[in-house]
Amino acid sequence: MNTLLPHDRHPSSLDSWRARPAAQQPEWPDLVALKDVTERLAALPPLVFSGECDRLKKRLAAVARGEAFLLQGGDCAETLDGSSTESVHGKLNTLLQMSAVLTYAAALPVVKVGRIAGQYAKPRTRPTETRDGVTLPAYRGDAVNGFAFTPAARVPDPKRLLRMYQASASTLNLIRAFMAAGHASLSRVHAWNRDFIADSPSRGTYERLADSIDHALSFMCATGGRPEDFDSTEFFVSHEGLLLDYEAALTRWDTHDGRRYAASGHLLWIGERTRDLDGAHVEYFAQIDNPIAVKLGPATNPDIALRLVDRLDPRREPGRLTFVVRMGMDKVRDVLPPLVEKVSASGAQVAWVCDPMHGNTIEAPSGHKTRRFDDVLEEVRGFFEVHSELGTHPGGIHVELTGDDVTECVGGGHRLDFRDLAARYESTCDPRLNRSQSLDLAFLVAEIIKGKGKGKGKGKGTEVRPPVELLEDMAS
Repeated sequence: MNTLLPHDRHPSSLDSWRARPAAQQPEWPDLVALKDVTERLAALPPLVFSGECDRLKKRLAAVARGEAFLLQGGDCAETLDGSSTESVHGKLNTLLQMSAVLTYAAALPVVKVGRIAGQYAKPRTRPTETRDGVTLPAYRGDAVNGFAFTPAARVPDPKRLLRMYQASASTLNLIRAFMAAGHASLSRVHAWNRDFIADSPSRGTYERLADSIDHALSFMCATGGRPEDFDSTEFFVSHEGLLLDYEAALTRWDTHDGRRYAASGHLLWIGERTRDLDGAHVEYFAQIDNPIAVKLGPATNPDIALRLVDRLDPRREPGRLTFVVRMGMDKVRDVLPPLVEKVSASGAQVAWVCDPMHGNTIEAPSGHKTRRFDDVLEEVRGFFEVHSELGTHPGGIHVELTGDDVTECVGGGHRLDFRDLAARYESTCDPRLNRSQSLDLAFLVAEIIKGKGKGKGKGKGTEVRPPVELLEDMAS
């Protein structure tokens, strides 16, 4: 493996972003402390390596060509005290279970990428928060300040960046250990899915797909194949590259070819709030060689998308750039088609991925921020319909989820409603699908992939039907 060294030891240092406007950055009160922390980060080992990033880029190139499917998921915002063995194990298992279902349905390899081991910072709509007449800085994630609504907790503290690095390293160690121990075994993951199905209200429908996977495994064994031949220990990590002081300190250059990598994660993305073409984030991302992604909301037009391609993927390198669309279930069918058409016509080979979470956030009567499972599924369906009509590849899904039995989103097979939200609402930012809802989504997306969910969404002249009715229809 090639050696990675801090970027500031390379003859061409990566600092041009500092001359650009940088959105969503903390107002660090102590710049001397920030400088000390970033210098310490620059001296630490990389969290990921260039060869791993290049391997993911090859996998995403297959997604862009229509030869693979991306499953990306994990916490909205990780917490520094939440990277326990049980928590990491739960998220990893959930993603592996979803991957097994989607692999069978799509008949394509599934590239597994976690929103994990680095997702500790979040952009905010407003810089401050007011409660009962008291105004304090907004909570920007555990990488910046504390969640508690007190003056002391809400002061941005650069020492948290070191804790972020340490927590990310610990989480990566756990992931690598779990994968090396055989947690990606197809037979083991399928057995977990059987356990889930046994307790699911929709087990009658899910059993049909599980039976098909059983038959496939039996056929494989009968013809001399072994399920373990299809096991994959590949699992990649990603996060929003929001805090540029942190990312710059962890940028490394490859001594073999001089390329530069963000060594904080395999894939980094630019958020909807920070994708200004003249801004610091686009400038920084244009100079690193990781695979990268950009979130595109409903205000995006084809000109913006094409200009992002020119800035971030000038060589038109398959696997380099992923567009993660977050339109909302009522807008995806109208906004997405011209983006896909114009970008495809330009010759760019980007991967198109659906984030059905962020455009479908609502406020419950209790004041909790939540999402309806039906709306999440409806945006996924619209995303697939657009690509089906254009003859392009729906490259994957990007989901906020946890392996825990939280109550943050309503709906799903167990039919959580607004009254259930207070039972286990644990997210510090946005609501996540729990394990059961995540697996519900995987099975229902599997049916969409197989072509059984077409024509039932908005814009098709037919009634939008809830997942429970859809499940009953698919089982009949």
